[in-house]
Amino acid sequence: MESADPDPLRLRHARIHEVQGTGRDAFTIFQAARHPGPVFWACPINQRAMLYPPGMPEGLGGRIYLMRARSEVDLLWATEEALRASVTGLVVSEPQRPLSLTAGRRLQLAAEQGGTTGLMLIAPGHGSNATETRWDCRPIVHPKGWAHHWATVKNKRGPTGEWRLRWMPQRGGDPVFIR
Repeated sequence: MESADPDPLRLRHARIHEVQGTGRDAFTIFQAARHPGPVFWACPINQRAMLYPPGMPEGLGGRIYLMRARSEVDLLWATEEALRASVTGLVVSEPQRPLSLTAGRRLQLAAEQGGTTGLMLIAPGHGSNATETRWDCRPIVHPKGWAHHWATVKNKRGPTGEWRLRWMPQRGGDPVFIR
C-alpha cells in the first residue's frame, strides 16, 4: 500500500506502540537503529533467546541496556521508569501477559512525561487499547532472498497499511520497498 506519509514506518514520538508476529524482532531492531540515544530493553529473566549485538546495525549494540525482570510487575515497573527518563531513545519491553487497560494507560502517561517512545513486543491477541499503533510483522520469501511484510493493524491517528521491504540489520541504512 502506498502512503502519503514520507516515512510510513516511523513510530510517533512519546507514545506506546506494539508489535506482534514472527518478524517482530527485525522490526524492533529496525526501530531501535533509527532512534538516537540509549535503548532500554526489558525482558523476563528466564527468557532463553537473547540479543546478539554483532548481528545488529553498527553502533546499536553499544547503546542497548538489557533489563531482566524477575516478574511481570517488575518488568512493567522497569519499563515505566525507563519511559520517564527523557534521555532514553527507545524503550522495548516484552510482557508475557496481556496488558490491562490501567497498565497500558500508565505506560502511555510515562511515555508522554519522558517524551520517550515505547515498543511492546506482544503475542497476538495481547494488545492494549491504550496503544497508539499495533504492527503485525512477518518474514516473507522474495526472489532476492528474505524480505519483510510489516503492517499496521491498529492506528489511533490515521489509516492502517502494509509494506513489503528488504532491510538487512547488519548493513543498517534505509529499507528498500518492494512489490
